[in-house]
Amino acid sequence: MSPGPRVDAGRVIADLRELDRRTGGPDGARRVAFTEPWRAARSLLGELLGEIGLEAERDEAGNLWAWLDGDGEPALAVGSHLDSVPDGGWLDGALGVMAGLGILRAWAEARKRPPRTLALVDWADEEGRFGRSLLGSSAFSGTLVADAVRELRDPGGERLGDVLAAEGLDLDRALEAGRRRERLRAYLELHIEQGPVLEADGLRAAAVAGCVGIERRRLRFAGQAAHAGTTPMERRHDAGLAAATTALAIEALAVRAEGMGTTGALSLRPGIATAVPGEAELLVDLRHPDAVALETMVAGAVAAAEEAAAERGCELAVEPVWRIEPISFDERLVGLAGEACREVAGSDRVLTSGALHDAAEVARVLPAAMVFTPSIAGLSHTVAEDTNEDDLAAAIEAFGLLAERALAG
Repeated sequence: MSPGPRVDAGRVIADLRELDRRTGGPDGARRVAFTEPWRAARSLLGELLGEIGLEAERDEAGNLWAWLDGDGEPALAVGSHLDSVPDGGWLDGALGVMAGLGILRAWAEARKRPPRTLALVDWADEEGRFGRSLLGSSAFSGTLVADAVRELRDPGGERLGDVLAAEGLDLDRALEAGRRRERLRAYLELHIEQGPVLEADGLRAAAVAGCVGIERRRLRFAGQAAHAGTTPMERRHDAGLAAATTALAIEALAVRAEGMGTTGALSLRPGIATAVPGEAELLVDLRHPDAVALETMVAGAVAAAEEAAAERGCELAVEPVWRIEPISFDERLVGLAGEACREVAGSDRVLTSGALHDAAEVARVLPAAMVFTPSIAGLSHTVAEDTNEDDLAAAIEAFGLLAERALAG
């Protein structure tokens, strides 16, 4: 096969800058799924697709698809997600969508049909507005259980089922998004690393071998609310301190297990200075590349919570929020990604991602692989998130080369 058209990395970066201009602000990106800035992001994507004669279609889970016809099928899918965390970064997720668009644009503007159809996908609510990450891609892969997520609420109290309904989406039909699997052969995703490894080692791009496993639990401690000035310290049943003790224990066990343990959300009730907290809710995120080690971490976290609750005279309830086992990507595609990164960026590094990506869900049902580009200071999910433009350009070019070779294979 003759070489495919080259992706214009500068144009991809310009698209990302325009997205940031439309949906960012002084505190960062505001593209939380199913909000107006997120719709504005998708509107821009629609404009850019229109420039090359394509139109996006929405599936039953809210994922957005665009198809560029090739000489045959099954198709190669490329993409990521446009949604962000609140006050997030300008590149997280959006890089993969705009780079994927750049691949379709290169073929369309060269007036050449790719060897097989190309599909661009923007997955819905990758970030987990309601605590359940990878919402759209899990519907595509078939792992989403509607009744398990219907009552989940975002930090503002809005219910997932209601928000989807307001978007014209029926949660009970979300799994129908999986019908598009029949048209696809493989999936590729470009993403910022969101960690410090590539920058520290002076690397501009790297192949990704897979993603860690993740377990999330909501721990609810029920003690006794009491007056802060009249209740002796030794007679308190402080749910807040039980939660705080648990958070410190989870940090320690994650260090011992060489994994990651985060207690990223804590709420106290009644939540006032003059009352001992009678209720506390702690959201726990545990990560490890090894499934057995991850299971051990979960058991240790629950045991620590039980011990802390008993010490403070509190009751404990443990609620599963979400889980995904460690996922390995397709060996052939990872090899092609490594070759592309080596040829374009001089890097033969292969990483396992500590962050979660839609590719982890897609890899359950299709061959998948990813390419990473460095994050300055390893920062992401913050307005400070950034990547040097030379590194962005190298990774975009490597991603384009990977797609070209995956199309031919």
